[in-house]
Amino acid sequence: MPVYLDHAATTPLSAPALAALTTELSRSGNPSSLHGSGRRARRVVEDARETLAAAAGAHPSEVIFTSGGTEADNLAVKGLFWARRAADPRRLRILCSAIEHPAVQDTVEWLATHEGARVTWLPVDSEGMVSLTALQAELDGDPDTIAMITVMWANNEVGTIQPIREITAAAAVHSIPVHSDAVQAFGSLPVSFSQSGLATMAVSGHKIGGPVGVGALFVGRAVTLTPVQHGGGQERDIRSGTLDAAGIAAFAAAAAFVSGNLDQESARISALRDQLISQVESAIPEAVLRGHRTLRLPGNAHFTFPGCEGDSLLFLLDLAGVECSTGSACTAGVPRPSHVLLAMGLSEAEARGAQRFSLGHTSGPADVEALGAALPEAYHRARQAGMAGHASNIQTAGTGFR
Repeated sequence: MPVYLDHAATTPLSAPALAALTTELSRSGNPSSLHGSGRRARRVVEDARETLAAAAGAHPSEVIFTSGGTEADNLAVKGLFWARRAADPRRLRILCSAIEHPAVQDTVEWLATHEGARVTWLPVDSEGMVSLTALQAELDGDPDTIAMITVMWANNEVGTIQPIREITAAAAVHSIPVHSDAVQAFGSLPVSFSQSGLATMAVSGHKIGGPVGVGALFVGRAVTLTPVQHGGGQERDIRSGTLDAAGIAAFAAAAAFVSGNLDQESARISALRDQLISQVESAIPEAVLRGHRTLRLPGNAHFTFPGCEGDSLLFLLDLAGVECSTGSACTAGVPRPSHVLLAMGLSEAEARGAQRFSLGHTSGPADVEALGAALPEAYHRARQAGMAGHASNIQTAGTGFR
């Protein structure tokens, strides 16, 4: 069995989620149907809505089920922008952190290209923390032209946790809605939608032990969103489409499980992460831990390794039975540095040596020890391969990750 250190990309189904999924897959019924099977499926969905809301500190009516985090982010960013612009045509500006996941970043760029949005990319410091000073300067400048703000709760690459409550408090002075991609935070950190001050918040099932293909957008009860897709009017007429009762039930079961064990599990995984960081720093002294050292996700350990391509190191570790991720997206075998690391001030050469190790509910000390044993030889061979074109014979699809 390989050592799996890529839980931030997706984590295995938890036992409660698997049980809920298999139970519901054996049944039938469209939750929008009026007959008995439909009503039963609707009850499953509504019970799950209540469970998910409780896990995220929200009201059940604020839960809008989606196909995952990407759809939730698209719905929030486009929906907020269109609704705010419709209310006041001057509202064309979007303030967006420079380290967002592509689900947000690409959506914002699409709005700029096709819908006339004007984007201000909020800078981050060397640890990946969004600048509150820069945000306040934008708010003090011309707040009436700002449609929305979007800042992720915790970064998917380097794990830095953002000051969401300070951001929403500053925005509230001008009644500007804030969206947050909380895909990495939910299930790893205490997350309360009601206390966050957010207008919208995206989460995803497969990051917390639920199945792939289901997620949710939390939408404040006073928040207006313009729908992205239209049809049957499900989910408060915000997100039409037949609801996946089985996936939703499994998502809720996973959410209940992680929220019920959050403190204990976060402490366990944080201790494993610290052991992993210590092992890497001991084995490869020149490796550099990226992201905030303390304000980071419990399971995240992101390093840059000088003198080698992250993709080369990834494949060599994979051959040694250790699965992890690289921060670079790769197209046709040509490595490109992470936009997150570049925004943090790293050079392209530094950023191309990135490697993310992420722990989850199936991780244990043996996984950390296996990485420590495999890493020195893999790094030595990756350095021998060198930078740039030396790894070009390794053909790979894109390796961008959440």
